[in-house]
Amino acid sequence: MVVTPPGKGVPAKYAAFSGIWAGQLDGMYEGKLAVLTVSPRGQVTVTYAWGDLADNKPGVADGAGKIVGSTLKLGRLPNGADVTATMLPDGTLAASYALAGQTYTGSFTRQ
Repeated sequence: MVVTPPGKGVPAKYAAFSGIWAGQLDGMYEGKLAVLTVSPRGQVTVTYAWGDLADNKPGVADGAGKIVGSTLKLGRLPNGADVTATMLPDGTLAASYALAGQTYTGSFTRQ
């Protein structure tokens, strides 16, 4: 897993998402988001990893998404989950992971 630093043409508000982020959802479920590439138009490629999450076993999925405003929305992961991450003024991400009618939320910090 290699994070490619954003190029000169990438707006700062998008470049801020680049890197490895980690935190907990609902205070108990580990999650990691690696934003590997960021394009000048806000398209991203990512790897998302999760620990035990309710009935889901730990796993890793590669994906893509787009930043709109201050929110990164990933395309649906192979396990059916929808993940969003909103950049907060303090530089943390407010993460949301929705799967099978349940939504888990938490804060991710840059690693």
